[in-house]
This record gives sequence, structure tokens and C-alpha cells, in this order.
Amino acid sequence: MSAAQARSLRALAAPIVSLHECDLEDVVIRQAGKRRLVRVVVDHAGGLSMDLVAAISKDISRALDDSSALGESAYVLEVTSPGVDRPLTEPRHWERNVGRMVAVTLREGGEVTGRISTVDADGVGLDVAGKPVAVQFADVARAVVVVEFHHVDAADLDPDDPDDADDPEDPRDGQR
Repeated sequence: MSAAQARSLRALAAPIVSLHECDLEDVVIRQAGKRRLVRVVVDHAGGLSMDLVAAISKDISRALDDSSALGESAYVLEVTSPGVDRPLTEPRHWERNVGRMVAVTLREGGEVTGRISTVDADGVGLDVAGKPVAVQFADVARAVVVVEFHHVDAADLDPDDPDDADDPEDPRDGQR
């Protein structure tokens, strides 16, 4: 697919996605046999529901059918969310992940891993092992959300707390 066709598809999808109060993250077109796979990646501040994905898909499909953006080629349309492994590249990505753990690779070298506590126009505040660390967006080479399977509250780790003692009646013992 040419760069012009990719721009055309992005221009076609952007206002539709915006109409649904979502952000267009990417449009990817790949050849899949005799058809083209058109993947439209969208994000929404409150997360994407299946109903929202279906509505966006229906509207983009109708617009693609009515346009000449893909010529006469058959296509398969996939509307999807960015996924947890998406790099954080825009301030809105950071804002939507406040409270989550992130791994940040710095342009000058090194890495910082912490929980996003604040976001402003210039950067983020991270909680790194209980200490606040400010990171400017300009200093970030790459940042991704760290997948956490179980978040343990600091209170759960207090050895002086009698509620943390082994309790044969507590089915969570050994699972914390």
C-alpha cells in the first residue's frame, strides 16, 4: 500500500473515530491473500466497550465501501484497542494510566520503574519505591505499562500487623 493510500485511510477514519469521542492511534493495512486487512486502532478515555467498537466498525466499513480509498480490493476491517504493550507516546496515554506501574527508558540512559501519580503538560510524576520522581516527556526514550497480576498494598506487607499473621482460617494465606 502506498503512503498516499495510508494517509487517505487515516483521513477517512479520523473523523469517524472522533465522532465517537475516541482517539485514532493507528491505521495499519496489510495484504492477507487476495484481501487487505485494515486494522484501525482506537482508544477511549473510559476504555472501549464492545458496543463502541461495533459502532465504530460499522461506520468505518460504510465509509470504506462508499469511498475509493481501497480501490476495488476486498478487505477485512478490524477495529481494535492499542493493547497493554503499546508504548506511551502521548500525554493522554500517561493520563489514562495514572495509578499503573510503568517502565521508562531514559534518553540519556538508564531506566526508571514506578507508578504514575501525576501527569502535566511537561511530564509525569512517578512513585518509585515510595519516593516521588519527576520525569519530563522530553527525557523519555520509551515507556510501557508493566503488567501486574496482583497488586499488593503496602499495608499487606507490615510485619507488625496482626492481620498479616498466618491464619489457618484465612484462605488467602500463602497467596499474598
